[in-house]
Amino acid sequence: MTSVTGQRRFLAVALLPTFFFLACFYVYPTVFNLETSFTDLSLFGLRKGGDWVGVENYVELLGSGDFRRVVWNTVVWLTVIGVGVRIVLGLALAFLLNSPVLKRWRLQTLARVLLIVPWATPPVVAIVVWRWLLDPRVGTINSALIALGLVDQPIAFLAERLWVWPAILTIITWNTLPLVTLTFMASLQSLPDELIEAARIDGASRWQQIRYVYLPHLKPAVIVMVLMSTFWTFNNFVYVWLTTGAGPGLYTNVMATEVYIQAFINGRFGYSAATGVIMATIMTVFGLIYLRVIAERELSEEER
Repeated sequence: MTSVTGQRRFLAVALLPTFFFLACFYVYPTVFNLETSFTDLSLFGLRKGGDWVGVENYVELLGSGDFRRVVWNTVVWLTVIGVGVRIVLGLALAFLLNSPVLKRWRLQTLARVLLIVPWATPPVVAIVVWRWLLDPRVGTINSALIALGLVDQPIAFLAERLWVWPAILTIITWNTLPLVTLTFMASLQSLPDELIEAARIDGASRWQQIRYVYLPHLKPAVIVMVLMSTFWTFNNFVYVWLTTGAGPGLYTNVMATEVYIQAFINGRFGYSAATGVIMATIMTVFGLIYLRVIAERELSEEER
């Protein structure tokens, strides 16, 4: 009994530094941000502090047409479409890189090395390179389109509303697609050859093999990557801000850039904190879903 008590005390003492840093870097900022969201704290009045305004910031926020557009950009463009494109392309590339054709021509190693290059490129560097490629004056993409006769004049991809979101999603996809693809490739390579051979013996076509053998095996990996990609994408600030600065105008403004704009450009810390609280609430819901999926997956593996 004494030894058990001693072990518990030892574990409590050993975990104290961890809990201390968690409290400093997570609990305190969360509580402070929540408290600030109920005040009118301003960047230009930090010394005197903010006055308590209750839920006024939330009422203004939720009733704002601009904020509804920000939520639409974040949920639909950045998250649903962005994550969906990566999942679909990741599956397609994973099947391609595992295809017998690449094995026959011994191109698998080269293809995988080329796949890792975008992943190894820091987002800031990737954005700078893509901004140059998409530039309407010196960009090589516009030069190629004009040379091929597809367009008559350069396209301002990052300034025209028709093209700006596809351009942003292209940059994000190029930089983050390799991780999704490699995850699916690892899942495909763990598929037993006996299942594929049995499907072939039963006369299953290639499409039937993909539908009834490969995709069910990939389902856990797909679910995990959808949830993780949603985490990484929903609260992303770098890609949108460094690519367009939330422009043209505020057309590509998302929740992460809205927090920054309200706090450090408009100087409204209280309003910005309220936006951050709503973001954190949405991400908490995603987090609970993610934990539930992981827990169910572990239980199913234990039952096997």
